[in-house]
Amino acid sequence: MGELNQLAPTGGDDAVGAALRNVVRESYGRMLAVLAASTRDIALAEDCLQDSFERALRTWQRDGIPANPAGWLVVAARNRMLDRLRSSEHSTRSLESDLVHEPAAEEPERVEPDEIPDRRLALLFVCAHPAIDAAVRTPLMLQTVLGVDAERISRAFAVPSPAMAQRLVRAKRRIKETGIPFAEPNREVLTERLPAVLEAIYGAYAIDWALVAGTSERDLWAPGSLSGEALALAEIAVRLLPREPEVLGLAAMICLSLARAGARLDSEGRFVSIDEQDVTLWDADLIARGECHLLAASRLAIDPSGDLRAIGRFQLEAAIQSAHDDRARTGTVDRGTLLTLHRALVAVAPTLGARVAMAASLAEVEGPDAGLAELDRIADPAASRFQPAWATRAHLLADAGRRAESDAAFERAISLTVDPAMREHLLLRRAAVGRIVDP
Repeated sequence: MGELNQLAPTGGDDAVGAALRNVVRESYGRMLAVLAASTRDIALAEDCLQDSFERALRTWQRDGIPANPAGWLVVAARNRMLDRLRSSEHSTRSLESDLVHEPAAEEPERVEPDEIPDRRLALLFVCAHPAIDAAVRTPLMLQTVLGVDAERISRAFAVPSPAMAQRLVRAKRRIKETGIPFAEPNREVLTERLPAVLEAIYGAYAIDWALVAGTSERDLWAPGSLSGEALALAEIAVRLLPREPEVLGLAAMICLSLARAGARLDSEGRFVSIDEQDVTLWDADLIARGECHLLAASRLAIDPSGDLRAIGRFQLEAAIQSAHDDRARTGTVDRGTLLTLHRALVAVAPTLGARVAMAASLAEVEGPDAGLAELDRIADPAASRFQPAWATRAHLLADAGRRAESDAAFERAISLTVDPAMREHLLLRRAAVGRIVDP
């Protein structure tokens, strides 16, 4: 998290800086949600929480780290918030009544953990409210629930930092102006907004997937990677909505996919396809966590008829990842099962990516001509600019012995590839099918 590094003390006890970073990492969203709930002013809550961090660096070095650091920070921030509201002549009647039971600011460490309710679920659903621009929902969740700074978010989304900061400011202002309530979702709200919450979490994972190659779970929090944050958001959602199959499915999918991150590049930094990866490099703990989530989801969502189309998109995507990961246990991949799952996924969510993946899966079972015919049936205009579609076509044409066409498809795929390791991989594969090019 970007701003966690800024919290390190410039002098004094390093243990204080470490303790503060730990509590912020573990509880940032929980603290911000409870602070913003009273006023619906996320920006004000963020400012006051930052003030409490700075105060903690000074006070904890002098008085020691409190027994309940999160409680200390919340009370310090709430008192600062009350001061700010009073100084700006805002009405504070409701806030004062909310704070009357709180200990004095000079004794915040006496707050008990249960005095800081976990309102992160409400915060997630606030970020996914229809009044919030869909394009800013993922960045807003990353910043408010996990504390990721705007500069880092802007790099991940390839948006200039000032523009991203303005979008986030406008979204927070929109929340305040429209009076979006920080409330636990009822069934109607849950049904309406849960897909947007899950899409936002998935977006954080998907945009960063190319950046986590060659990492392990220990490295997922490294600067520049949003994958750890996506996993954290998914796990938070599971804890808060443990009986929602698609929430469990999303967490399972991220776990099972990230488990292979450490094997996606070899020792020289070259891309390794999933079927060629060394399974001993896969993260067994992440696979176990993912399988646990997937099993829980299936128990909640199982359809008596056995129709896979009754299961949601993220559960199917998790099942596909699970089928790949099963090679670590059996040494093989069940291609027939994979094809069934890909077909079910296309029936539920016929995205361009899902259709291209199904074509590749079909080719593995029925041969390259069947896969190419499936690719030709994709009518989406975006396919002409979709790198995976061209890479898949190039490989299938090569397998079918159509070298000239394969070469042209490789050229197009390479032109659309931005990841250096993938680009080198495609250049080498292109050369291997008969036409040597200078990589």
